[in-house]
Amino acid sequence: MITIKENTTLVGVSELRSGIEKILKKAHGGLVIIEKRHKPTAVLMSNEEYEHIQNILETAEDLVLGFIADARYKSSNGKDYIDIEALLK
Repeated sequence: MITIKENTTLVGVSELRSGIEKILKKAHGGLVIIEKRHKPTAVLMSNEEYEHIQNILETAEDLVLGFIADARYKSSNGKDYIDIEALLK
């Protein structure tokens, strides 16, 4: 196990098999990069960190979709829409 940054640790697969409890504790406080044959293959992180990243991605996606919707709305005209009354018939 090698600490490469303050909150990032590098772990080999064989070390993962033998010291999972210690590695899970490390993952709770930061990122753990698992490597196989000296190549990164996976990353472990706490569930809180994962949820935080997911929330950021969802917010970014909402912003992008909002900009796309705004651009479409600004470039559209009345013929692009169906009247709700006609739709309900």
